[in-house]
Amino acid sequence: MGAMTDDAVPPDEVPPAPGSDAAGVLAHFRGPYADGPPPEALEIDAPPLDRFGLAELRRMVLIAFVLWSAVVRATAVWVVRRKGRSLARAASEGLVDGFEQLGPTFVKLGQLIASSPSLFPAPLADACLRTLDEVPPFDPETVRRMVTEELGRPPGQIFKSFDDRPLSAASIAQVHAVVLPDGREAVIKLQRPDIAHRMNTDLRIQYFLARKVLMRFESARRANVTAMVEDLHQVTNQELNAALEAHRQTFFRDHIAAFGDNAGITAPEVYWDYCAPHLICMERMSGVPMDQFDALAARGIDGELTLRRGIKVWIEAALVHGPFHGDVHAGNLWVLDDERATYLDFGIMGELPELWRGAMADILYTSMIDQDYSRVVRAYQRVGVMPADVDPEVAGPAIAMVMEPMLSQGIGNISLGDQLKSNMELAEQFGATIPRELMLTSKQLLYFERYSKVLAPDYVMARDLYLLKNVFPAEVAAAAAERGITLPD
Repeated sequence: MGAMTDDAVPPDEVPPAPGSDAAGVLAHFRGPYADGPPPEALEIDAPPLDRFGLAELRRMVLIAFVLWSAVVRATAVWVVRRKGRSLARAASEGLVDGFEQLGPTFVKLGQLIASSPSLFPAPLADACLRTLDEVPPFDPETVRRMVTEELGRPPGQIFKSFDDRPLSAASIAQVHAVVLPDGREAVIKLQRPDIAHRMNTDLRIQYFLARKVLMRFESARRANVTAMVEDLHQVTNQELNAALEAHRQTFFRDHIAAFGDNAGITAPEVYWDYCAPHLICMERMSGVPMDQFDALAARGIDGELTLRRGIKVWIEAALVHGPFHGDVHAGNLWVLDDERATYLDFGIMGELPELWRGAMADILYTSMIDQDYSRVVRAYQRVGVMPADVDPEVAGPAIAMVMEPMLSQGIGNISLGDQLKSNMELAEQFGATIPRELMLTSKQLLYFERYSKVLAPDYVMARDLYLLKNVFPAEVAAAAAERGITLPD
């Protein structure tokens, strides 16, 4: 794909604008969000989910045809050229071919499957791994047109250098390398054209099928699949709000060093002068994803320490600062060339209500410091997960019997998915309901699972005092001294 420019005119031939250098690049450009986004830009505008019309019907027929055709085609090829693959693997690869043809909503479904391998059949989870990497980009002409529409000037007048070939292309947006007028290397994250309309159409179809078809089955009613689609609808429209993403990214980055440590973890700085409603400009980071194990080993990276530092920052965000990263699959946590780790892609973030922060803090305190599970029961009762008439002195030991044998093992010997399942089954025995807040925080543990099993198979995360160093400083210091443990910086 060759480099393209506005109206086929090279950047150095763009007519100079007032305040620009000889090449026509503005020395002090200020875009629409130079002073930060207005409050209304941070609001999530989710269109109605229960509307189902002719457009949705046409799309539903197309979805069925594409998925059926992709699976049949892959299966037919398997019959002729098996190449050691199983039929399940071939059919799974065909299904993912269909996901990629159908676009962002289905690519995100593939990412969910790939990032939670313990919850899905292995052939499907393996086939979906490619959705974590690349999807087809949109064309350079569209890229330049959209940048011009977003920032009010063509790229050649805004950036010292602009590459219309993407560094990466994901389901919602793609990333392009730029150089700012002052020489700083940066990237822009540009949303795909008409992405909100297409994704909300697919979500309406999912909601229609959930209500009209799936809810006829007991298992679907028990799982409340309509609520799941409603939640996905809200999360997706949150991720489509680029201003909100940039705002939360800035907040997360600014609070990493709040306690004077965490020098080994960072996040890209947002360059607000070059941001717009569907475009984020930020610091360019150079490194490798956390799940490129061979590359990390070749660099001599201490995988366990890097992992611990990343989890520590995430816990502090969730329990102390507020907004936490809600999509920490391996592709969103990189090890940089300078051996720091960085969080990326802040499209999905969560924030626990105050009561839930306290409950989660009690759960982690119990697991890592004193193993008094009656405290966990009382925490669940405060947030309404367990009925008030459950006796903490009875339920606490019951939880301990299930959890302690698992929490004492290295992460490489257990499945966090299995732990999560056991937790929920036990909670149901006591009449508990599982809220979204707990599900979102628990889901991040599943994301850590895939690369932690390789980087640190003997790491006992549930006993790591270091993770709570800034949450319970006095108690952690006392426990570390008692156990003869020296905590990392």
